[in-house]
Amino acid sequence: MPEIRFVKLSPAALSALVEGDLAAASAAAGIALSQYLVDENWLWEIRLEQIRSDPASLDWIARAAVAEPEGVVVGHGGFHGPPDADGVVEVAYSVDPAFRRRGYARAMLAALLARVDADPLVTAVRASIRPDNAGSRATIAGFGFKKVGEQWDPLDGLEDVYLRPAAR
Repeated sequence: MPEIRFVKLSPAALSALVEGDLAAASAAAGIALSQYLVDENWLWEIRLEQIRSDPASLDWIARAAVAEPEGVVVGHGGFHGPPDADGVVEVAYSVDPAFRRRGYARAMLAALLARVDADPLVTAVRASIRPDNAGSRATIAGFGFKKVGEQWDPLDGLEDVYLRPAAR
């Protein structure tokens, strides 16, 4: 499995991504970011608003995913926010289409799960996946997720909800 390192995206980097300024975003992040991250500007707008209302969420939200040892940004991953009142975080990750089908999604997920497994505040990890998203369902397979229900997402429609207890 490839190795993934996550790079936190500061509000300055997120703002530059929203504005479409790849050079400024890369300078703020301290690493060469990708056009794919610029193309995800809708997400960075949401995360900037989230940081404004809850600065602590910066430590949990999406980060640039860097494949090592190549040092290339292959996507982004993180969580929807800090643990909720029950200690649950929702995982999120996305691989640049140019790098798909090389094991990066599983590597991102493994790295994200290792982070939460080491955090005593986290009791469980949630994943919400559209029923027709076979790739995402395959990515979480083998990581201990169990389907616990369904939900309606305003952007994605019907989603299956999976939960995995934090491993200690």
